[in-house]
Amino acid sequence: MSLDKETTVSDNAATTKEVLATPTRESTGSDHHALGHDGVIDLPRGWKYKQITIAGYKFPWYASPSVQLFMVAFVCFMCPGMFNALGGLGGGGQVDPTLVDNMNTALYATFAVVGFFGGTFINKLGVKWTLAFGGIGYGIYAISLLVSVHSTHVQAFNMIAGVLLGLCAALLWTAQGTIMISYPNENQKGTYFAWFWAIFNMGAVIGGLIPLGENINVQINKTVSDGTYIGFIVLMFFGAFLATLLCNAEDIIRKDGSRVILKKNPTWQSEFLGLWETLRLEPFIVLLFPMFWSSNWFYTYQMQAVNGAYFNTRTKALNNVLYWLSQIIAAGVWGYLLDRDVVRRTLRAKITLVVLFVLTMAIWGGGYAFEKTYTRETVLSPDFKHMDWADDGYVGVMFLYMFYGFFDAAWQASIYWFMGALSNSGRKSANYVGFYKGIQSAGASVVAHLDAIKLSYRAEFISNWVLLSTSLVIAAPVIFMKIKDHVPTEEDLQGTDETLADVLPAGHREKVAQV
Repeated sequence: MSLDKETTVSDNAATTKEVLATPTRESTGSDHHALGHDGVIDLPRGWKYKQITIAGYKFPWYASPSVQLFMVAFVCFMCPGMFNALGGLGGGGQVDPTLVDNMNTALYATFAVVGFFGGTFINKLGVKWTLAFGGIGYGIYAISLLVSVHSTHVQAFNMIAGVLLGLCAALLWTAQGTIMISYPNENQKGTYFAWFWAIFNMGAVIGGLIPLGENINVQINKTVSDGTYIGFIVLMFFGAFLATLLCNAEDIIRKDGSRVILKKNPTWQSEFLGLWETLRLEPFIVLLFPMFWSSNWFYTYQMQAVNGAYFNTRTKALNNVLYWLSQIIAAGVWGYLLDRDVVRRTLRAKITLVVLFVLTMAIWGGGYAFEKTYTRETVLSPDFKHMDWADDGYVGVMFLYMFYGFFDAAWQASIYWFMGALSNSGRKSANYVGFYKGIQSAGASVVAHLDAIKLSYRAEFISNWVLLSTSLVIAAPVIFMKIKDHVPTEEDLQGTDETLADVLPAGHREKVAQV
């Protein structure tokens, strides 16, 4: 193992006072690093920019987009990944989903409010500490579920845990989304989504194996064991700690030497105004709001009305693993195809919208055939036998549930990619993602409440199919008219106090083109 000596301070930086501390954005600005004639950039001094070579392979520097995305993916692997594994069991692992429905109503209502303004918090506080704080809420939420198994007098704690997780998750997901769509270059955004979504959902897969192993012989529908909850709690708190090791966006340098576009000296006033400016100057973004609203709406139906209601405990656990595994497969396929530059980005966007519409009709059409076989009343009957994986007919329903997982990843990937195609600016991306996560959670809060008051499964299903299909039609003008093959850096700099010199190295093609 050796440290690569090629990553040295550029000629301009060499004339400044040499420091051994981690460079700040000012001391490592774009004027202090440049693209060499061989296309290799001279990186600033400091451990964040050292490259390690092992067996001839040169690893990226720590403050590179790929390393940071990898770390964020593992934070989400531990925190929301385990939350998804727990929620995927239906009812948070409990037989009666009413408590979790009420907790999730509080969770998503809080998420909706905080998430809508999440970009403001990210731009002011930075991604590292918002992610770390965000991770804490997941562990407390799981603790409250464990306590509720042993006492019926902790409803206040459960609701507080739901509200706290709403606050924490809003910050975590807005920071994560900002990293995922603003750190990579334009031709890598689908690939970065695939990496992130695969690692993140591997958390749900592995987390799903915990209750599967704990309950593999349980052929009735019952609450999962204490050991299951304790396993989730430990992993969630470790994820929160891992987030403290991240870099902030101002330290990130891409392979081409460019930096993430930010505001140098953000204030609370400037960031709240920036939120309004995003809506005022780019009102077309509201046409994506119905897609945002729909993007978590289907979880309640799939996890409570299908997996939680129809299957016994061990089969719910198996379905849970297969659901998230399908998401990993879908993310790899979808992310790869979205970045295939043999087709222009404008055309790829249009094809993506059409394919999503076809999948919505096909998968949810199959879901309707299954939904007609039972109701909320029939599954509550003492005579109802919850399906086991050994029963006849299970394989067909299993594949339907896997396709639901595939569809989820395709939907989320498309939304992230559409937002990433509209801007490369970290500041704008934070606001886009804040809108996305806030509106997404408002929808999730509404449907969780509808499930808690026992809306019929048929009505839940129809609401999903209608919302998903109509939201694609409403989004069409944005996809067909606003997405371009390339967003110039100067356009992304609007509304910030940065210049081309701050974010692009000497010799970058966009700088050269202006000379």
